[in-house]
Amino acid sequence: MPLLAVNVDHVATLRQQRLGIEPEPVTAALMAELAGARGIIVHLREDRRHIQDRDVTTLRACLQTHLNLEMAATPEMQKIALSVRPNSVCLVPEKRQELTTEGGLAVAGREDEIRRFLKPIWAEGITSSLFIDADPAQVQAAADIGTQFVEIHTGHYADAGDNTARDLEFARIAGAIGLARKLGLKVNLGHGLNYVNILAFKDVTGISEYSIGHSIISRAVLTGLSEAVSRMVSIVEGFTE
Repeated sequence: MPLLAVNVDHVATLRQQRLGIEPEPVTAALMAELAGARGIIVHLREDRRHIQDRDVTTLRACLQTHLNLEMAATPEMQKIALSVRPNSVCLVPEKRQELTTEGGLAVAGREDEIRRFLKPIWAEGITSSLFIDADPAQVQAAADIGTQFVEIHTGHYADAGDNTARDLEFARIAGAIGLARKLGLKVNLGHGLNYVNILAFKDVTGISEYSIGHSIISRAVLTGLSEAVSRMVSIVEGFTE
């Protein structure tokens, strides 16, 4: 069955509003583990708007599951990854002015550059994922690079304005999953998935992991983190792998 990885960035977002010490994203991550999450995701942005360096190092020391570090492909982030040694890294595009990641990484045409960036990370036994749109050219480029995973961007599906647009995006995602698996890649899905729109993927095969943050943390504000995580775990673990 597919697994659930929980992104705790937005716990850090709330903390950084006061530049204080609470709420603590590390505590949230450990609670998510206890509630059944099989991995924790944090995005260490260049502007440090939410997750901070010490969050990443503390999580690496404390987690019993899997730490996935989302990051831009910059020399600074490569150095941090090699120092902290998360279980995996996920390369994402990053713009200073964006509220959240708005689309997939442009991989096609940058294969040599991205491969060179990832080689020292792979040498340390750290697996890699590329956050890409459901575009066959990007999937093929990811396979050519040699990454172990891709994470298909589901934001366009989640933000679709009507059923026709949503069905079109769903079909594109399903096609990208099939192509990625054919090329030997493992596939994760993430961005904008919630307790309702995720149900469309119940019978989609070939998905290793669902990466979900905002909807879980939003629900947790009202119901508590343990309930929010365990409910999503029960949904995801009922899906076809």
